[in-house]
Amino acid sequence: MMQDTISLIKPLDTIAMEKCQIRLDNLTKPLNSLYSFEHLARQLSGITYNPRPRSLKKSIIIMAADHGVAAEEPCAFSKQEVILQRIHNISQGGAAVNIFADHVAADLLLVDMGIAANVPPLPLVRNEKIAYGTKNINHGPAMTREEAIKAIEIGIRVAAETIKKGSHVLGLGEMGVANTISSTAIIACYSQSPLTELVGKTADSSSDLFNKKLALIRHAITVNTPNIHDPIDVLSKLGGFEIAGLVGVILGAASGGAAIVLDGLVTSTAALLAVKLAPQVKDYLIGSHCPPEPAHKASLDLIGIPAYLHLNIFLGEGVGAALGMSLLNASLHVLNDMKTFGDAEVPVAHDGPGALKQDKNVKDE
Repeated sequence: MMQDTISLIKPLDTIAMEKCQIRLDNLTKPLNSLYSFEHLARQLSGITYNPRPRSLKKSIIIMAADHGVAAEEPCAFSKQEVILQRIHNISQGGAAVNIFADHVAADLLLVDMGIAANVPPLPLVRNEKIAYGTKNINHGPAMTREEAIKAIEIGIRVAAETIKKGSHVLGLGEMGVANTISSTAIIACYSQSPLTELVGKTADSSSDLFNKKLALIRHAITVNTPNIHDPIDVLSKLGGFEIAGLVGVILGAASGGAAIVLDGLVTSTAALLAVKLAPQVKDYLIGSHCPPEPAHKASLDLIGIPAYLHLNIFLGEGVGAALGMSLLNASLHVLNDMKTFGDAEVPVAHDGPGALKQDKNVKDE
């Protein structure tokens, strides 16, 4: 399934993007003065094969799973209780992601890929549990290769079903205990930066906790010896079921012609692995925000895409993806609702860096 899905990923429509760019260049503003919004509009036109996409249905898919390496953390049990509470809160519509999803009119789905507890049937929650959390990467591989592929295939199916229901923009979210350890370990395999520059240190974390996290990640990489030329090997040895599921969602979304909006560290880790599996996926990826975890920025740099928002949030759940979707809404309003120089009967752009004369006869496509 995975290879068949990858084979269906098409390049972006350059003709639609060129037509989109012509309109952007003739809007009543200096050339490139709405730089990022123009980039997003052009990217969406290429993804949708439409020079003027207008209203795109959105969904946010949250993949949830716990990590066996949490056994190394003394407060893992209390964190597990919090995760279950958050799942119940999302199912009842009271979590932050529900509010932000409503703000951008995005449907919401949470998929239990491997929470280390029984999650009862709940609204908005889909049970695809592979196991009750991964194994402890401090002692060996997180999962088998077969489990990693199974999780990817689940993500592909979830994406395909979501697109079939009409969504053309899929936002990613995650939940789970100890997922930043696994994510940072994966990124460390590909980054040239020292591990000390990839591991996040919050204001309330001690030097002991920071050093323990460093030691855990170093040991996990040494014990498992992941093959960086085989992304599935890296994923199965260091990753999580939710990371694998997100890889599948990304591949499935790209093959179905949907834009993919990332959230934080765990989603950018999945995106990096997806790009390693299928480089053409990059064109479908949209960064949203840059959380405090330095490995997230390292991952985006490795992929070669920007984060547009710097809000110092680190909640997860897909909140950042929802905020990224609001930027897409704004970019499409710019594309469709601003007047061109021809519409406004203004002959040239205002002076500005790189400003050129505009064609006042250019009308809507």
